[in-house]
Amino acid sequence: MTTPFPFVAGQVLTAAQLNDIQNLPISDKTASYTLIVSDVYKRTIMNNASATTITVNNSIFTVGDVIQVANKGAGTCTITAGAGVTINTGGSLALTQYGGGYLLALSASTFTFFNLGGGGAALPSTVDYLVIAGGGGGGQGSAADGGGGGAGAGGLRSTVTATGGGGSLETAFAPTKGVTYTITVGAGGTGSSTKTAPSNGVASSIAGTGLTTISTVGGAGSAGNAQAATGGSGAGGSGFDSRTASAGTTNQGFAGGAANNAGGGGGGAGAVGVATVGNTGAAGGVGVAVAISGASVTYAAGGGGGGYTTSGGAGGSSGVGGAGGSGTGPTAGGAGTVNRGAGGGGSGASGSAQGGGGNGGSGVIVLRTADTALVATAIGATLTQTGGYYIYTFNASGTIKWGA
Repeated sequence: MTTPFPFVAGQVLTAAQLNDIQNLPISDKTASYTLIVSDVYKRTIMNNASATTITVNNSIFTVGDVIQVANKGAGTCTITAGAGVTINTGGSLALTQYGGGYLLALSASTFTFFNLGGGGAALPSTVDYLVIAGGGGGGQGSAADGGGGGAGAGGLRSTVTATGGGGSLETAFAPTKGVTYTITVGAGGTGSSTKTAPSNGVASSIAGTGLTTISTVGGAGSAGNAQAATGGSGAGGSGFDSRTASAGTTNQGFAGGAANNAGGGGGGAGAVGVATVGNTGAAGGVGVAVAISGASVTYAAGGGGGGYTTSGGAGGSSGVGGAGGSGTGPTAGGAGTVNRGAGGGGSGASGSAQGGGGNGGSGVIVLRTADTALVATAIGATLTQTGGYYIYTFNASGTIKWGA
């Protein structure tokens, strides 16, 4: 029997209806769902083989409202706070199959979740990671000195598939319950608009109590008359009278390529930048393909060198790195791909004109745990569930914590 709840003024209930007053109707959901006010009078039950969320928004419920939720699907369903909402719990907000509980509204924006089972997943034993710094800014060419050098890619460290600089895979870390880990995602460097102002990418890192900080070095920016010091990957040499390329960081990236009249290619996480011969800009070093997110993605390629009166070099890994500007025109260097840690392309140069160096691409941090483990509280991350894993992708800085 379905009890006609909520009741209205003047309504007469039968004895059977009174006896069945706790029998609230079931509201089955098969996709992520945002609660509405009428869900107070229902039992919201999720049923999906993949990860889902039940979101609680602000100013929907009032003090004392109780909202019952459960999960009967194989995919974990996570109770999620909307903007301006706080949900406190002594257990977990992640419901595994056949788990459930209820939300108690303490105000329009504050709730307590009482987990009645199915949220007792254990702390993950290990956390895989991919940490990539921002790529460097491409070099400025000049009519006197030649094409600008391609910038180096941001340093790359990975526990999955492959790591940067030809090194061995890194070792996953074991998280500590209740520790908040600070995630810093480095910005890309700014392309040079003068011959002497290289702009390196910014470092990325994972830091927290009890953890030796996991950090990567920003990619080396390239300039016309001066080279950056060592970067995650090194910058390509720039122009006619400044041919020196810079080195990469051990187990993070490779050196840049030497210049001639045109700019050398910036180093990538997977290979040294190409050296130039003559006036044509050289290609950037290739990046590294990593499958931590469930698909193979190429990261941290170097920028191409700028051409001197002729074409610029290609960005590493089919355009992940910024392309070098052409000396015909001339044109500016291309930007490195954002959230890939790619280096910017060097500018082209010809006659009395030159373009500007391309900006480096920002870095990224990706964390991975088994999807049988406790779901983390992550601020600034996108959470996906695939292939037996929870994937936390940080395209900008944030925090992550497992357990209260």
